[in-house]
Amino acid sequence: MPRRGGLPAPVAARRPPPLLLLRLLVLAAPLQPGRGLNLCTSGSATSCEECLLIHPKCAWCSKEEFGSTKSITSRCDFLQNLIANGCAGAIENPGSSISVVKNVPLSSKGSGQTHLDVTQITPQKVALNLRPGDQTSFRVQVRQVEDYPVDLYYLMDLSLSMNDDLDNIRNLGTKLAEEMRKLTSNFRLGFGSFVDKNISPFSYTAPRYQNNPCIGYKLFPSCVPSFGFRHLLSLTDKVDRFNEEVQKQKVSRNRDAPEGGFDAILQAAVCKEKIGWRKEASHLLVFTTDDVPHIALDGKLGGLVQPHDGQCHLNEANEYSASSQLDYPSLALLGEKLAENNIHLIFAVTKSHYVLYKNFTSLIPGTTVEILHKDSKNIIELIVKAYNSIRSKVELTVWDSPEDIGLTFTATCQDGLSYPGLRKCGDLKIGDTVSFEVAVEARSCPAEDTSHAFTIKPAGFRDTLEVMVTYNCLCGCTSRAAPASGKCSGNGTYTCGLCECDAGYLGARCECEEGASADMHHAMCREAEGKPLCSGRGECSCNQCLCHESEFGNIYGPFCECDDFSCARYKGILCSGHGECHCGECKCHAGYIGDNCNCSTETDSCVSSDGQMCSGRGTCVCGRCQCTEPGAFGETCEKCPTCPGVCSTKRDCIECKLFNSGRLADNQTCQKHCKDEIITTVDVLETDDPNAILCAYPVNNCVMKFTYSELASGKSNLTVLKEPACSSAPSAVTIVLAVIGSVVLIGIILLGLWKLLVTIHDRREFDRFQTERSRARYEMASNPLYRKPISTHNVEFTFNKLNKSYNGTVD
Repeated sequence: MPRRGGLPAPVAARRPPPLLLLRLLVLAAPLQPGRGLNLCTSGSATSCEECLLIHPKCAWCSKEEFGSTKSITSRCDFLQNLIANGCAGAIENPGSSISVVKNVPLSSKGSGQTHLDVTQITPQKVALNLRPGDQTSFRVQVRQVEDYPVDLYYLMDLSLSMNDDLDNIRNLGTKLAEEMRKLTSNFRLGFGSFVDKNISPFSYTAPRYQNNPCIGYKLFPSCVPSFGFRHLLSLTDKVDRFNEEVQKQKVSRNRDAPEGGFDAILQAAVCKEKIGWRKEASHLLVFTTDDVPHIALDGKLGGLVQPHDGQCHLNEANEYSASSQLDYPSLALLGEKLAENNIHLIFAVTKSHYVLYKNFTSLIPGTTVEILHKDSKNIIELIVKAYNSIRSKVELTVWDSPEDIGLTFTATCQDGLSYPGLRKCGDLKIGDTVSFEVAVEARSCPAEDTSHAFTIKPAGFRDTLEVMVTYNCLCGCTSRAAPASGKCSGNGTYTCGLCECDAGYLGARCECEEGASADMHHAMCREAEGKPLCSGRGECSCNQCLCHESEFGNIYGPFCECDDFSCARYKGILCSGHGECHCGECKCHAGYIGDNCNCSTETDSCVSSDGQMCSGRGTCVCGRCQCTEPGAFGETCEKCPTCPGVCSTKRDCIECKLFNSGRLADNQTCQKHCKDEIITTVDVLETDDPNAILCAYPVNNCVMKFTYSELASGKSNLTVLKEPACSSAPSAVTIVLAVIGSVVLIGIILLGLWKLLVTIHDRREFDRFQTERSRARYEMASNPLYRKPISTHNVEFTFNKLNKSYNGTVD
């Protein structure tokens, strides 16, 4: 294996570390000159090609006499450094380039021209020559041209439950053509139908059901045999033929609820010649059903184990001939075939199945879903609405993108704003033009003379942009290599300023043989007297140290005294990711300090939207705000529902966003300061939320009220009254009536109080009387003051009568 002699032996004796990993590390950190350690000179590049892989800003000096023979980094450096060191005129620094191969202007109208003349995307072909890591970009413009031809294929479920729908679409062709011709002057219509696979358990297969699967079904005793898919009418501008074909149709009956609609969709997509899809037209496939579909693997229930091959299987009778041989197609296969044939699929389904088909749209690009009434009466309105929805958006898709190519999109839509990472625009009108900035970067270098190609295509368009990619990975000086050069002592090949030594030789000029004893020169491999040879981490050969390999990183230096992994770490990351490890010491990038470079000296990240440091509620420490105000939080302490003055801050955003007034009325200022505010207007303000702060401010003798709360996402939720709350001045009559009413009310209250007091007093007197009466010891019959009107007196006397004596009493 040839050995390079232009770099010192520590590198020449070992294989370089994986350059892709190193390049990713380099790309993650700024490498501009003056910002920390220069990784172009890190010692990982032993050739011009390896230097170019480190970073797109690295260049190689191929000058013969340049730098020190003991230096491992002198030839690979930033361009300005190489020029300053005297290498002007011998620098290898290829870059990425782009050339537009085909660029036909966009068309303004679709109909009236041949399909070769209609252009909806520009450019149509570009060629890129990419240096790994060196990003290049180009602009793509897309326009939905006016009056573009439309091919619409109507695919209908003819299972028994769709019988009423069939009656309602018998004159659909005429009405639909009238509506679509308001949108395009070049419209064609086709028709097909489906039920399900005519095998058990999906359909009735008993002999008695062969000709009429509805036998014994009282509600509908007669119907046609079940079938998978039947193509009935190729795309045509004669809409009367559509009506005729629809009127001929009769419904069928299958056994289970799901239908075989996905079989029909795939056949309608891939059988281009029989269906009649035009290359120059927009392709719409309307799928109507009132039930769920069978999907891949359902066929195993009927013994179908062979996956669908994605091919056309229509026989001479235009019926799907592989219905009983192939399984149902998968969602991925459907999406692939629809995209290949530029077909917009419109699911027209009943409300009960809307959610299911809505989920399908996220798995099948370029599809939309609309709610179909149970009797299909809204089908025309549905189709027109779906068509307008399709034409109102543009989304770029990428086909066959190589794994080592990175693509980044930035959309510029009708509002003129740029949206990084977005590859689609919506709310467009016919004739609007949108543009996309496409940035392309090669992540690595493939084998020599390798080229790739990929395609950028708006979803549902036939127009494409072809991108051809070649790789700029070789240095020009490599082609001028000189074998057995005298500059290399005849023992190696001179290339790009270095000697690539033949096997058995080493040294800057391939002047030494491997294994030669040179004890007398061992002193040149010691950093100081008494120190071990090559710091104990290498071997001394040809007056130079050959450093050992390490699984942790690079060991380098004239005496193998340095490495790039023995430095302080922060959270397990070497030098916190903001510096480079050099000889056991972190060399911090500009703007960072500390032993492990974890402390930022920049304060820009601490400045809040109002220009204050940490919103005046904290201090900036190591580039991050530490909030000191109780209740404050957020990256710049800008969130503080309980802080005084928060209402006035949010008021500015309400005034500029809702009323375009206030001190932030300038649109750019408002967007900058209020980007995290979510404002909702209501008729009645709810104030019972314990986490919301109620705020108010005067507006023209009225009061504008709003509530403010913080969301978990970090944004502020502002709920504002639609109109300020105003109170009108009371009239004189109202005041007089109020005074009179107050006097009367007070009088009534006073009378009530007097009556209450009198009643209380009387009750107390009566209670006292009752008490005294109960204490009396006599009754009315024994009153000591009462005397009878008759008095009785007793007189004693004695008298004789007839010589008899009598004693008695006289009353």
